[in-house]
Amino acid sequence: MATEAEERALRYRRAQSVTRAEEITAKENKARRLQVDKPVHKPRDSLFSWSSEFTNFSGLVNWGFLMLTIGGLRLCLENFLKYGILVNPIEWIIVLTGYNEGHSQHYPSVILLIFSVVPAVIALLIEKAIAFDILRQKVGITLHILNIVFVISLPVVVLHFKSQDFSFVGTTTVCMIYLILFLKLWSYCHTNFWCKNSMGAKSSKNKLRRQSLSAPNYNELTNAENEQTLEDEMNHEMAAAGLVRYPDNLNLKDLFYFLLAPTLCYELNFPRTTRIRKRFLIKRVIELVFGVNLVLALFQQWMIPSVTNAVDPFSEMNVVKITERLLKLAVPNHLIWLCFFYLSFHSFLNLMGELLHFADRNFYNDWWNANNIAVFWSSWNRPVHMWAVRHVYIPITEKGYGKSNASIVVFFISAFFHEYLVSVPLQMFRIWAFLGMMAQPPLSVISRFAEAKLGPRWGNIIVWSSLILGQPLAIMMYYHDYALVHLTAKH
Repeated sequence: MATEAEERALRYRRAQSVTRAEEITAKENKARRLQVDKPVHKPRDSLFSWSSEFTNFSGLVNWGFLMLTIGGLRLCLENFLKYGILVNPIEWIIVLTGYNEGHSQHYPSVILLIFSVVPAVIALLIEKAIAFDILRQKVGITLHILNIVFVISLPVVVLHFKSQDFSFVGTTTVCMIYLILFLKLWSYCHTNFWCKNSMGAKSSKNKLRRQSLSAPNYNELTNAENEQTLEDEMNHEMAAAGLVRYPDNLNLKDLFYFLLAPTLCYELNFPRTTRIRKRFLIKRVIELVFGVNLVLALFQQWMIPSVTNAVDPFSEMNVVKITERLLKLAVPNHLIWLCFFYLSFHSFLNLMGELLHFADRNFYNDWWNANNIAVFWSSWNRPVHMWAVRHVYIPITEKGYGKSNASIVVFFISAFFHEYLVSVPLQMFRIWAFLGMMAQPPLSVISRFAEAKLGPRWGNIIVWSSLILGQPLAIMMYYHDYALVHLTAKH
């Protein structure tokens, strides 16, 4: 092994050699400039070469944006010439208010949405019974499980027997709200379980300490006094800061704030803002009004004709026509998906956060720069990602299971609920959404390999390709099956 002096001498020689090389290059350049033939060449790479380290492609980005705009306008003109103007706001009102539900005069979707308060209050009552030792914790946990299973099962059961009384928008809204309620109540029960166990551990420790004081020990007495003093100071600081401690959080005001807050993860003390910014609020409202109308117009004018025309190629299994339909549907579907993302995760969640003084607005990260599928799924929907990590991934790994096993469980749960949000409203149970989500782990491996071997840009291209082509393919398959089951049966 080289001594420290030898290493220092070696570094000095390397530094000298680098300096010497720089001096030689500088002298060569100086000599070239003095030549009478006035040389203009020097060692340099082409700008498109990776080794050139050139990064300013803003002009090409502008060109790409202009080409996309021209292509989009051409598709719009082609659509208008072929189908005419299909946009009809009156039909939007009919669909959104529920044309089937209006006939029954009962609006069962509204009734189910109001009823969703009941299982939330039941969860609060169970939690209070556990906190004040009216119920044993095991019994309370069993009741919590039954309650949240009831929440996720109720729409399935009701729609199975009364599907003719519901509109598609109504069933979709009910399934979405009940799924969100399921995730929120899971977090609510889990978090309060941690708080209850923490209090139980402290009381057990204090009880053991009091028993040990029967045989006086100065060190134990001093430690007990110090811990009690620290705990009293912490309680005083939390009270002075207005922070809530368990079980004081178990009340209706706290529960309903959490149910309305733009998060799926329950906390006893959420970060709060001090005021409501009126200009910010007005911007979000305008975005929602304009964006919803834009999405409905795109869907009516562009999506419905493209999806309808895709039924026959799928029935005939004509690969060329299926590919053409897929590529034609990809553009409007992707535009609607981007609008949906912005309206949901920026406009609506920020609107709710502003109204409720909710300070954590990290609803999404820069998923558009994701270099692999795993980064995309952890970036585009932060509320769901944080819920999955906090209440599924970490608890599984803490039990001693591997990270890959925990990830598979997370994707399985996500796949189940993706299928739930599609199959239940359609009243047609298929597995396309489930298989699409379960394909994400192997696709993540492929995108990581592409990122490592070909560079981050190719990993990002795979992410965008899966978004642009995967969703319209699933839509075409679902609509094909729906048309075969429902539309052909009518004829």
